[in-house]
Order: sequence, then C-alpha cells, then structure tokens
Amino acid sequence: MLHDQNLPPAEDFPVKLTVQGPDQTLALGRAVADLLSGGEIILLYGPLGAGKTCFSQGLCSGLNLDEEVVSPTFTLVNTYSGSPFLVHHLDFYRVEPEHELDDIGVPHILDEVFSRRAIALIEWPEPILPELGPHEPRVELLSLPGETADTRTWHLRGVPEIPEPWRDLFQNFSTSDGIVETHPQKPE
Repeated sequence: MLHDQNLPPAEDFPVKLTVQGPDQTLALGRAVADLLSGGEIILLYGPLGAGKTCFSQGLCSGLNLDEEVVSPTFTLVNTYSGSPFLVHHLDFYRVEPEHELDDIGVPHILDEVFSRRAIALIEWPEPILPELGPHEPRVELLSLPGETADTRTWHLRGVPEIPEPWRDLFQNFSTSDGIVETHPQKPE
C-alpha cells in the first residue's frame, strides 16, 4: 500500500501553521499538550519524515512523560504512562486496511480514550477511520514538507469542528526564536 497517496488534501484543512526545524515541531507538540485533558483523539497525517513522531515526542514531553518516545512503526502501539492519563501512540503504516484491529487491542484503547483515561495519537490513521465513524470527535493534523528541508506546514481540522483552543494555538503560536509563520484561516 502506498500511504503517501492516501493523504487528505491540504485544502480540506482550514487552519495552518509553518514551523522551522525539529525544535519548533517539538515546541508545537509541547504546546498542544497544554490543551489536553484526556479523551482526545489526534490523527496525524503526513508523508514519511514529515515530523509526526517528532510532534508526538513534544506532546509527551509537554505531559512530563519521562519515557523515550519512539515511532511505533514496528510495534504498532506504544503506551506511555506518567501523566494524568495514558498516551496511546499508534502507527498504522504497516497495517493493511483489512487487518483486524482487535488483534492489536484497538477496542480496549478506544474504550480508555472514550472514558477519558487516555488520549490517542494515531499516525497513518486510515485503518482506524471505520472504527471512529464520520462523527466521532477528533482533531486531525496534516504535516507537509515546506520549501526548505527543515520547514513543515501543519494543517489543522476537527470533527465535527476545530476546538477553539486548538484554533487559537495555531493562530498565535510562537517560539523563543520567533520564526513561525501563521496563516490566515479560511472558513470551515
């Protein structure tokens, strides 16, 4: 399966933010951690090397998790504890659409998320979309490489809508070096 061909179009994401380098991607993840209270589902789209795992590392750092956060490409699920809620980091890059998600514990993970005892960070989320349905609340991020090797543009959308704190963060995000480009939002 060629996952890069299944990326949603950037035009479908009404808010975007451009960051420079891994440090700003980590900072974005740390800033997002401040918005979480448990129960969130965050879908991460982007080609290989777009910064999805780096963002996840920043988010876990923002939650003060001491464990090393690595891509779950081969393990499929990494679970981190130590914050007020569990962080389930899933990566479905190697999972074919017909793969039985029960085998890797997805129903149990979703139960923990729905009960607000956990959050889910899901890279390459296509296989889980049928489990979520079209209306399950979630935040979706698409990271695309920019004009330089270190530049990434993060696109944001929400189901059923973007939570206002997320929109505010993306529109007002800045880091200590100040090299962040926010983009005017377009109507949803």
